[in-house]
Amino acid sequence: MTEHDDGLEAAPASLQELIDNDLDGLLDAPEKPRKTTSADRLQRAFLEIVDFRRAQGRLPSSTTRDIAERRLGARLDGILADDAKLEELKPLDEFGMLEIEAAPSSLEDLLSEDLDDLLGDESGLLDVSDLPVRRSADAPESVAKREKAEDFDKFEHLFKAKHAELADGTYALARFPGVQSIEEGNFFVLNGVMLFIAEVGETTYREVGGKQEQKQRLRVIFENGTESRLYRQSLSIRLHEQDGLILARTGLDPNEILDGDAESGYVYVLQSLSDDPAVSGLKDLHKIGFSTTSVEQRVKNAEKSPTYLMAPVKILATYKLYNMRASWLEHLLHRVFAEVRLDITQIDRKGRDYDPSEWFVVPLPTINQAISMIMSGEITDYVFDRAQQRLVQRDG
Repeated sequence: MTEHDDGLEAAPASLQELIDNDLDGLLDAPEKPRKTTSADRLQRAFLEIVDFRRAQGRLPSSTTRDIAERRLGARLDGILADDAKLEELKPLDEFGMLEIEAAPSSLEDLLSEDLDDLLGDESGLLDVSDLPVRRSADAPESVAKREKAEDFDKFEHLFKAKHAELADGTYALARFPGVQSIEEGNFFVLNGVMLFIAEVGETTYREVGGKQEQKQRLRVIFENGTESRLYRQSLSIRLHEQDGLILARTGLDPNEILDGDAESGYVYVLQSLSDDPAVSGLKDLHKIGFSTTSVEQRVKNAEKSPTYLMAPVKILATYKLYNMRASWLEHLLHRVFAEVRLDITQIDRKGRDYDPSEWFVVPLPTINQAISMIMSGEITDYVFDRAQQRLVQRDG
C-alpha cells in the first residue's frame, strides 16, 4: 500500500530509516536507575544536618534527649573526625560547619597571633616548672581513682554476654574509631579490661580560645567491678594513646554506623516454646533482642543456643529501624525493664554455664509502649512499675 492509496505515509524501507525517523526517542533504551553508592548516602545524610542548621539556626547536639537531633549530632561528630568525609562534603557545607581552624604550626605563630596580649605573664602564672609531670593513664595513681561499683550486679551479666558473643563470633574487636563512638551502651577494651558506657551525662560548656568547648561526664563500668566518672574526651584520649578497641558486631564497620539513611537492623520480641517448667511456667516471659539480619534467620537454630533457652521460639513482634542503631534501642529497653530480667543459668552444648541476659517478665503491650515512647522521647518521663506491670509517669 502506498501513500496515494489511503493517505498514510509509506512504511520505512529499512530498519535504519525507522531509527532515523524516531524523532521522539521512542526506540531509545530506557536508562537503568543509578545504583545508590555510599557517597550518595553520605551526602544525603549530611544534607539532613544542613537542613537542621537552616531551620534551627544552630548545630545539632549529640547529647540531647531529643532522639532525632541526637542522631544528627552524632553523625556530625563522626564526619568531623574523618578527613576523607570532610573533603567530600565541603562543597555541600553552606554554613561552614566543617571548617576546622588550623592549629598554629609553632610557638612563635601562637605568640604572634596573641594581639590582645592574652599570654602576657607579668605575674608568673604561666610558669609551670613547679607543676607535677603528667602521669600516664595507666599509672597507679590514675587507676586508684576508680571506685567500687556498688550496683555492679546490674552490669555483670552484660559483660558475660559480650564475652560469649566474642567467643561465638557475633562480635569482634576493632580499632577504636574515635570519640563519636563513645555512646551509651557501647563496649570497649582498655589495657586488656572490658568497659561499658553506662551513662553519658548532660553537656556542659566552657569557653576556650573564644570557642565553646563541650564536655560530657561519663559513668564507665569496668568488668573488674569498678567504675569511673571521667570525661568523654578523656576516655577518647586514653583509647587513642593505648590502642584501645571497640566491640563491633561482626561484619559492620564502626566508622559507618552513622552513615546515611540505610536500614540499620531489627529489634524483635520472642516467646519461648520451651517445655521446661522453669520457663514455660512464667507468664509474659519475652526476649528483647536485635539483629542485623532477618529475625527468622537469627532464630533459625534457637533450640541449640542458650541465648534462646535451648528451645524453639515464636516471633511476636519485629521493628525494622533506619538511621538508628538497633543495639542502642535494645539497650534502652533492657534498662527500662532491668528490674524484671530473668535470672536463670543455662548449660550450652559444651557443658558451660551461660546466663541469658535478654529475657524479661513483662507483657508484650508494655514492651510495644516502651518502644513507642523511646522513639518519641517520652520515655525519660516514665518508669516501669513492677507491681502494675506497666509504665507509669515519674514522680515530680
